[in-house]
Amino acid sequence: MITETKKSFVTLFVVLETVFLTAFLLLTWFGFYRTGGLCFAGFWFCLAALVRFHAMTKSFSYTIIVFGCVTTSMYFPEFYLHIGSIKTTVFIIPILQVIMFGMGTQLSLQDFQGILKNPYGVLVGMICQFSIMPTVGFLIATGFGFEPEIAAGIILVGSVPCGIASNVMNFIAKSNMALAVSLTAVSTLVAPVLTPLLVKLLAGQFVEIVYVKMMVEITYLVILPIIAGLMFRTLTTSTIHFRSVLLHLTVFILLITVFNTLFAVCGYYSYNDIFNQTLSQCCIFLLLPVLGAFLLRTLIVSHPEWFDQALSLISMIGLLLTIVIINAAGRDHLLKIGFLLIFACLLHNLLGFFFGYLLARLAGLEERSCRTIAIEVGMQNGGLASGLALQMGKVATVGLAPAIFGPLMNITGSSLATWWRNRPIEKDKQ
Repeated sequence: MITETKKSFVTLFVVLETVFLTAFLLLTWFGFYRTGGLCFAGFWFCLAALVRFHAMTKSFSYTIIVFGCVTTSMYFPEFYLHIGSIKTTVFIIPILQVIMFGMGTQLSLQDFQGILKNPYGVLVGMICQFSIMPTVGFLIATGFGFEPEIAAGIILVGSVPCGIASNVMNFIAKSNMALAVSLTAVSTLVAPVLTPLLVKLLAGQFVEIVYVKMMVEITYLVILPIIAGLMFRTLTTSTIHFRSVLLHLTVFILLITVFNTLFAVCGYYSYNDIFNQTLSQCCIFLLLPVLGAFLLRTLIVSHPEWFDQALSLISMIGLLLTIVIINAAGRDHLLKIGFLLIFACLLHNLLGFFFGYLLARLAGLEERSCRTIAIEVGMQNGGLASGLALQMGKVATVGLAPAIFGPLMNITGSSLATWWRNRPIEKDKQ
């Protein structure tokens, strides 16, 4: 039942939407483009507020806000590219590491046990994850005739693992959450090996790819921050045991040591640097989370929802800033190919859902797992792809497809999840 106050707010935002949209069209018609752009952004922000009044559309609010901010970055890119003499792109990597840290706090070592409980489902999901999206991305990139660096960005976003957003969508869809979390954890863990390999094989003809360098960058961007998040979560649980902490620390230190030894074997740095690299990374990604956890333990244990809400808000703001910075940097390229690239990213995403479901069904999995794999395959870790594009020094070109893919997949993913939620599996009905 909608209250009178709620009806009044709905009417107000509808009126504001109409005014802003009309003003945008008129101002653009008469050549006042920048002022019209402000009105167009106002239209998106009013729409974001309006959709929050209905339970079915509430989840789209954040994505619509992203559209509003992207609109301002297209009309006023100069405001997003510099803070004084500092380029805003330098903040993208730390922001992404914080987001990956947040992802780590949502996982645990027990999540990897899902491989033992459902090895066939995880295997099918992994094959789908690292075959469908890279292949479809390559076909779209070459078929649409994009310039080399734009094409490489499409392939890059198809070659990264799934992100934590896919778990949220699977939760909404009432899918197989154990399989979803296992796929996210395992695909992220193998990303330093498979993602650079796929990008080099499929996008090497478009841009120069240094395999070892990308492998190291993924480790720093994803693996180590997730390890920090896992350690933080372990120390802030309501029941903490010394043996559990010691086990986690041992596993994580061994992982970091293995990574650095592998990088030395590959020639990224000398064997003499293994100890120094391992020590510095343990201090940053283990010692700091341990100290932070002990300092905040009382507050978090008493009110765990505060930490989750704060981290979720930080992640949302961080992703928003990353997207608008990349769009501002690549504004000129977007003006040339914007609509075509948006269509390509949308097609990439939808084909991921379709083929993920189809191959899982052909592999003989039950309906709930098929839905899970479809969502996991179609939704990629766009933040990681954006960070890799930045490390390549091509954030204004290679980074455009990941920046566009992220908001689009949230719209399609939440729509698909809601549609499946309203169509329960026959066994559930019984």
